[in-house]
Amino acid sequence: MTQKAARHLDAQTEARIRESFASQTLMATFGASVTSISPGSCAISAPILPGARQQQGAGHAGLTFALGDTAAGYAALSLMPEGREVMTVEMKVNLLAPALGEHLVASGRVVKSGKRLTVVTAEVEAVTGEERRLVALLQGTMIPVDTV
Repeated sequence: MTQKAARHLDAQTEARIRESFASQTLMATFGASVTSISPGSCAISAPILPGARQQQGAGHAGLTFALGDTAAGYAALSLMPEGREVMTVEMKVNLLAPALGEHLVASGRVVKSGKRLTVVTAEVEAVTGEERRLVALLQGTMIPVDTV
């Protein structure tokens, strides 16, 4: 299955991704949830909780990075066969604006899926009501690993 081949994941792949996400204690700590998954893309949302803010009240860059990295990782996993998981090889982040808002939404997508490495990108937006502001861009590389 390629990114353009289908618009929806099969139920088994979606369940595998949601089960993997549910096992991430950091995402649970942040109150994050998967809001959408499709072949080659994933979106994750999390409130900007008091425990995830920096000294000026904005969402901490660690929260921004973690959400973007995770969304990009699950976008990559959506194109991998059963029995695989994914790990980040490297990830670059450009912080564009303070993460001020009610919650953050990270939208990850696959740029190129190869046999061994998958290039991914993510955008993270701060959301207040209907207003969305781009606060970070991430680009990185994911690698498949066998599940343990």
